[in-house]
Amino acid sequence: MTKNNLENYIQSILPMSSEKAKLIAEKFELVEIKNNTIVLAENKTPKATYILETGFIRSFTIDTNGNEITTNIFSPFCFVNDFLSFFKQKPSSENFESLTNCILWKMNYEDVQKNFHSIPEFREFGRMMLIMNYSNLKERMLGMIKNSAEQRYLNLMKQNPDILKNIPLKILASYLGITDTSLSRIRKEISLK
Repeated sequence: MTKNNLENYIQSILPMSSEKAKLIAEKFELVEIKNNTIVLAENKTPKATYILETGFIRSFTIDTNGNEITTNIFSPFCFVNDFLSFFKQKPSSENFESLTNCILWKMNYEDVQKNFHSIPEFREFGRMMLIMNYSNLKERMLGMIKNSAEQRYLNLMKQNPDILKNIPLKILASYLGITDTSLSRIRKEISLK
């Protein structure tokens, strides 16, 4: 596995010279994890941040009835982390679990802080990642309020069809804020249209 894909991803987020992208990519370490691996556990403080190159990871929490509620699904290429927990170095309120075998690029907290102060492009790259993640969370929150379950499913099908092919229906239903039965009904109705 080379870092060319990582360098290209960095440049897609923040245009910069190949040399600067290479310098930033060099700071990351390759990590391979198996399906159903907890990357970050609830009540643990994250010591590293990740960029997901291949595979799928979800974040989830447990509701008052003991049900797992999927709060996010991460697909390539993206940052995977509880950003608030990571930057404040406080325990996470969610679990992060691989849904498939994954290839990630990892950087520990100390190196992130060091690179923020020593590489201006890294700082700008990090700022862009925070803005993108905030935008995605805001869009998801508003979508859960404004859109019907069918519209949320159709939006996901349009924006990220690979999630639909690779994620178990129970997790997908939880992510969409509906029951398994409702998701099955929606899928059947869409296929009949």
